[in-house]
Amino acid sequence: MRALLILAILAISAGIGSPVNAAHLFRPPADTSHFYTKHSYDVLKYNLKVDLYQCFVSPYPRSFSAEQIITLKVDSSLNQIKLNAISGSIEVDSVSLSGVSFMHQSDTLYINLDRSYQPDEIINIHIDYRHKNVNDKGFYAYYGTVFTDSPPEGARKWMPCWDRPSDKATWELTALVKSPAQLGSTGLMVEPPIVTGDTTAYHWKSDMQVSTYLITFSSKINFETLQKFYPKFSDPSDSIPILIYYKPDENVAMIDSCIIPLTDFFASKFGDYPFEKIGFATLNTIFPWGGMENQSLVSLQPNGYSDLNLIAHEHSHQWFGDMITCGTWADIWLNEGFGTYCQNLWVEHNEGFNAYKSGMDNLANYYLASNPGWPLYHPDWAINTPSGNYLYNQAISYNKGACVLFQLRYVMGDSLFFKALRDYASDPNLMYKNAFTEDFVNTVSKTAGKDMTWFFDEWVYGANHPEYSNTFQIDSIGAGLWKIVLLVNQTQTNAGFFKMPVQVLINFLDGTDSLITVINDENHQTFAFSFSKKPGSLSFDPNRNILLKQAATIYNIGKPGGLLSFIFHQNEPNPFHSSTSISYQVPMEENIKISAFDSNGKLLSVLVNSRHTPGLYRFTYDNPGLGAGIYFIEMESGNFSDTKRMIVN
Repeated sequence: MRALLILAILAISAGIGSPVNAAHLFRPPADTSHFYTKHSYDVLKYNLKVDLYQCFVSPYPRSFSAEQIITLKVDSSLNQIKLNAISGSIEVDSVSLSGVSFMHQSDTLYINLDRSYQPDEIINIHIDYRHKNVNDKGFYAYYGTVFTDSPPEGARKWMPCWDRPSDKATWELTALVKSPAQLGSTGLMVEPPIVTGDTTAYHWKSDMQVSTYLITFSSKINFETLQKFYPKFSDPSDSIPILIYYKPDENVAMIDSCIIPLTDFFASKFGDYPFEKIGFATLNTIFPWGGMENQSLVSLQPNGYSDLNLIAHEHSHQWFGDMITCGTWADIWLNEGFGTYCQNLWVEHNEGFNAYKSGMDNLANYYLASNPGWPLYHPDWAINTPSGNYLYNQAISYNKGACVLFQLRYVMGDSLFFKALRDYASDPNLMYKNAFTEDFVNTVSKTAGKDMTWFFDEWVYGANHPEYSNTFQIDSIGAGLWKIVLLVNQTQTNAGFFKMPVQVLINFLDGTDSLITVINDENHQTFAFSFSKKPGSLSFDPNRNILLKQAATIYNIGKPGGLLSFIFHQNEPNPFHSSTSISYQVPMEENIKISAFDSNGKLLSVLVNSRHTPGLYRFTYDNPGLGAGIYFIEMESGNFSDTKRMIVN
């Protein structure tokens, strides 16, 4: 039972208002035109004809021949077109347009036009080319399975294109395969497959624009299909097809039962499902991901239909990633952070808040143990595409991105937060187009009715997270009244100050408690709370609404030196296999010793043995070869000692 017994709450400045080692923000400059300058042309459509027959015949070569028509509109006067085409993968045979010449070098196809074309003119470029028999990790052919996989810029490995996420185009594909292979692609099948002898022709088309990295086709000799229809959330009398490709030994019961309620749930939050079909296809073991959110045809790992979190993650991308696509790779968190958060929203919907919170806590713990120290948004990525290890970093793009949305929900409250997501997803200036991080910031500020830039400066444009080293004191002030004084300190040296609303839970000796929210808007900030009965303890952020933090709150009992209690945090993750993070609080200058023991009490190693100044410390413990089992880590300082159980799996 929560009893509101507050007589007074007072925030007292400690006289030190400057941020802790304010770090540089990676926010885009006021003039971002050099990031997002229009390309000299806008691709309107890719029309591709490919002959994949030999890819299904032993020894399963990766070579194929193709004819392509690229339709584009001129944005600024030009007499040359540049297309991305990886030289090691693509051999261009001819380019057709009256008077043109071409040169293919350094992974770029240069097409010299017959004249200077002016803005708004339409050009159709005909290209005949061959894909080489190479393993380029863009086009795959392996024992009767053929598919493409293009993130972040892999479409250029299997077709000439302008391979950036900001240039969306429509798509048409005619593909020849060896019967009885089935082939699915982005969009809808235009006509039934045409079988001629042992060859089947498939014709797919999408009039909805798609970024090149989200275009796909997937084919397999023994694909089976589950077909049904999804009644639209806003108009059940209208429906769209659901097409599930799977291998004969795969169980599709889970996706069969969940896909309609899952789509309804996301539609209720963000608006109707945005594309012409719902499609999934499981691939083989050479598929490099767990899943890939190709527009209207998600690719999944083998047996991916048994992983509901994976299905929910990839399906939510149809709204956040496909319908609204990141404008540059600097904005990748708008894809992956949203997808990771949405899969946990589905958990909340199905299993309740506690399951949702547990999942979010796990995401935060992974981030805290693996944080590489860069921000969600890095402006250089808008120009220079980073490697996959950076772009698709689990701790940052996925986990931190999702946790930032969790914390935004905490700051805004449920009603405004979900309205902001829907406002963003239904903005006609963003739907079926691209969004930059500042677009989402502006939507949130508009929905909230106030400037929310401060939040994104801290959590998106700035790196790392707060480290709190707090103290509190309980005193009698007479007449049956009691006072708690809380000093909130942020001690991080790798980031600026984080302004946040903070909850404080006061537990009283009579068994009641009181939850108080304060705004921590400067460092070394003191809050005083008065009550009409005796408090017993204080908990800082008891519900862990600020997921991305490290914190210790120590009771000051008024002895010399002030702080005689230490906080020795449980290692994270625990259990662990290869490495784990160990953190601890030192309230005053002391000699600190931390040791590792086996379950029989045998000393394994001394991990820390030095004099420390006050602060929050953290180090990574790399498993030196310990087998699975239970171990212990012990912290000693003077008369203080504390032991934690450490599990290796």
